[in-house]
Formats: sequence, structure tokens, C-alpha cells
Amino acid sequence: MRVSVIGGSEVDEETYGRAREVGRLLAERDHVVVCGGYGGVMEAVCRGARDAGGHTIGVLKGRDPEAGNEWVETGIATGLGDARNALVVLNGTACIAVDGAAGTLSELGLAFVYGRPVAGLGTHDCSAFDGFKAVETPHEAIAYVEHEAE
Repeated sequence: MRVSVIGGSEVDEETYGRAREVGRLLAERDHVVVCGGYGGVMEAVCRGARDAGGHTIGVLKGRDPEAGNEWVETGIATGLGDARNALVVLNGTACIAVDGAAGTLSELGLAFVYGRPVAGLGTHDCSAFDGFKAVETPHEAIAYVEHEAE
């Protein structure tokens, strides 16, 4: 399955490590990572997935499909700026949110509009929405989205 991983573009080392672990675990379970393709959580999840032999898709803001981080395997140029957030969410069966600010919050809202289950790992409190579960570990995040996507 494709899993959209959303989160902060600037993160501390601990958050980077958690996101990298999410990517590694997704790849080990044969899931494809979809993300925004740039730095922070996006870079970490792609790096973790690629290190484990997985596949990564970066849905990019601009017109250059090569502008993503070095671990994006397939870059999708959109020319849409932040409006590309809808495409990040639509191209995953489920979402995992790690950390994040306003851009992540917009993706979370879109995930609920599109009916995607969301595991939140240190992100915004969206417990008022159906399909959201706050989790403590990357393992819990993946277990939740796998269960909900069945």
C-alpha cells in the first residue's frame, strides 16, 4: 500500500530519527512512501525507506521533478506550491503525521476530508476527528494504518 507521511520540514534530531524509523518500517513491510519530497520529516522518511530497499515518491511544489531530497526515488513535479498537499494525501491509502506545523495541519484536514486514516506521532491533536489515532511509536503508527486500511 502507499502511505502518505506528512510532517515538519525542519525538525530536531529525535524527530528526524523517528521519521527515518517510520520509513524503514514501511519499506520492510513492502509499503511505498508518499511525501512532499523536501527536508525534515520528508527527507528522513525517504532516507529510512530507501536504506531498507523501499520505494519513495515525492510530490513536489515546483516544476522540477529532480528538486526533491536525495532519497526521493520518483519525483512528481506539480507546479502547485502548497496546493500540492492535496496530492500528497490523495496518493496514499493512509497517512502518518510526524511533528509538523501549518502545512502539516492542512494535510491533516485534507486527510479527514478524503477519508484517510491518520496515525499521529507527536503531531497536532486531531482526536476530535474520526480516523485519527495518536500513537507513541513508529511501530504503533504502522500497525494502526495497516489495520484501518484493510
